[in-house]
Amino acid sequence: MIRVVLPSHLRMHANINGEILLDVDGEATQRSLLDALESRYPVLRGTIRDHATQRRRPFLRFFACQRDLSHEPMDAPLPDEVTAGSKPFLIVGAIAGG
Repeated sequence: MIRVVLPSHLRMHANINGEILLDVDGEATQRSLLDALESRYPVLRGTIRDHATQRRRPFLRFFACQRDLSHEPMDAPLPDEVTAGSKPFLIVGAIAGG
């Protein structure tokens, strides 16, 4: 089981409280994790990734094991700690402004 933490606005949108536990089919990658997340919570489709390009939305970042995974290839394997469930995969809303 992979632990996923969403920003509060996405948790509220999908009516989720706390962490999500997901089973991922096949190799655990950002793509397979997001596919599983959107399959379980269809209301999140298009909120994390663009519908057409499947790229991460600009004001969201992906973190795991104190590393920014936002610019990693979508099909790169997730860290072992994430796939083992000892560390969560974090989807974080970026802060912008001036």
